[in-house]
Amino acid sequence: MRIISGKWGGRRISPPANMPHTRPTTDIAKEGLFNILQNKIDFEGIKTLDLFGGTGCISYELGSRGATDMTLIEKDNTMHAFIKKNMDMLKAENVKVLKMDVFSYLNTCTEQFNFIFAGPPYALGSIDELPKIIVAKKLIAKGGYFVLEHTPRNQYEKTAGFSFVRNYGTTVFSFFVGE
Repeated sequence: MRIISGKWGGRRISPPANMPHTRPTTDIAKEGLFNILQNKIDFEGIKTLDLFGGTGCISYELGSRGATDMTLIEKDNTMHAFIKKNMDMLKAENVKVLKMDVFSYLNTCTEQFNFIFAGPPYALGSIDELPKIIVAKKLIAKGGYFVLEHTPRNQYEKTAGFSFVRNYGTTVFSFFVGE
């Protein structure tokens, strides 16, 4: 996997060989996502939240483009250690990598973020709760976005805060805004 753009653009990061619960966002889908976002968000100095951090690829891209306050949630020991190692290698500052369950984190979170990303396991039974919780708790800052990565079988057009959707084959991104 590679970092597409910004100060770390072009850097390659090799994920661990054994990632039982992780499905990295493909480079094509990630590139499409950031092409959309660069026209909607000024990344410089923003505060971000990456739920289900996985390989950390979304946050590496955010940090490379100027995000200065990043929080990642990843409960898997291997992936948590992998993200921390890469953030250290990139010399990323103001990064919190928390090893905990996403829903436990969301239950106690009172902060607002300019950009929130969730790339949960596609088999996650409670995926539909994520936008409801994030919008209801007003975690999206004014002018910010929450992007949920999911499969075409999930539909969020009628969910509070829904803005638009983009489809990249088996990867779909639903965009939500704060209310």
